[in-house]
Amino acid sequence: MSHGFVLIGCGRIAQRHAELLASGTIAGARLVAVVDVDGGRARALGERHRVPWTTSIAEGLGTPGCDAASILTPSGLHHEHAIIAAQAGKHVVVEKPMALRLEHADRMIRACDDAGVKLFVVKQNRFNVPVMHLRRALEAGRLGKLVLGTVRVRWCRDQSYYDQDAWRGTWALDGGVLANQASHHIDLLEWMMGEVESVHARASTALARIETEDTAVATLRFRNGALGIIEATTATRPKDLEGSISILGERGSVEIGGFAVNQLRTWQFAEPLPGDDDIRANGSVNPPDVYGFGHRAYYEHVVDCLDHRRKALIDGLEGRLSLELISALYESIASGQEVPLRFSPRHCRLGR
Repeated sequence: MSHGFVLIGCGRIAQRHAELLASGTIAGARLVAVVDVDGGRARALGERHRVPWTTSIAEGLGTPGCDAASILTPSGLHHEHAIIAAQAGKHVVVEKPMALRLEHADRMIRACDDAGVKLFVVKQNRFNVPVMHLRRALEAGRLGKLVLGTVRVRWCRDQSYYDQDAWRGTWALDGGVLANQASHHIDLLEWMMGEVESVHARASTALARIETEDTAVATLRFRNGALGIIEATTATRPKDLEGSISILGERGSVEIGGFAVNQLRTWQFAEPLPGDDDIRANGSVNPPDVYGFGHRAYYEHVVDCLDHRRKALIDGLEGRLSLELISALYESIASGQEVPLRFSPRHCRLGR
């Protein structure tokens, strides 16, 4: 069975989704239409991939053969467009972050449940080869008691990036480096280290002329007693430096670097296994850009879930976890205080 996808939003990330879905690269998935409020942008993408284009979401969702909608609009609009798609009976794939406000995420989850459709949140870095090796090692208990988890996002986004669209770097529709660029890495940190107990964060707008932050640091305490560090900036110059994660435990250490969490730098354990040398030799990938190769694996996972009615690795509830953590980081930045998880936002400006 082949599932037809409509892209809602034809901006920067849509190019990646369209290339995969229209090229036949994803078995069981195809591109059937594209939608954007900007008719010129929709037409350009539609004509490039020889599919219908429109400025009407309803018309796009009504395209013959449409089973699912990929929501690629500005983050602050994700909830509106996801709910429209769900109410039209379409499965929903939504780019990160799934929403900017927790109540919006809850509405998305409820709408998909009520409509009996699946909700997939795009966290493609979970499918990176070295990341999957790390996850399996953790599940096997090879690192033992966890001690410290660190993510570093040192990317370059100059003013021209933010000037591409009026919504970039705004509180209402985008958020800053934590909500946008580092959201994948924050998700990986929580996925590896477990539930977060509290956070304390600071931020600045160092180089970009935007409402939100381009640089942030944070410390975390996990419920298992481990500590965590987040370092994120789009003010690296003159080009991207790294997107990395390191996990330290009582019986091992793993570090994944590269500019897209793609290079296995450290793989060492107190109790080596026969397959470790092969993992060190073949555990890295070299993606062409910061998106990596994960979108392909992600769509293959979506198709598998739809075909076999399997649970999504990153469904609405899983996507909500990292949004709650990001919201707590912004609450801490705004209040200057340590913030426990399971909080009610008072100062957080994200999505407002």
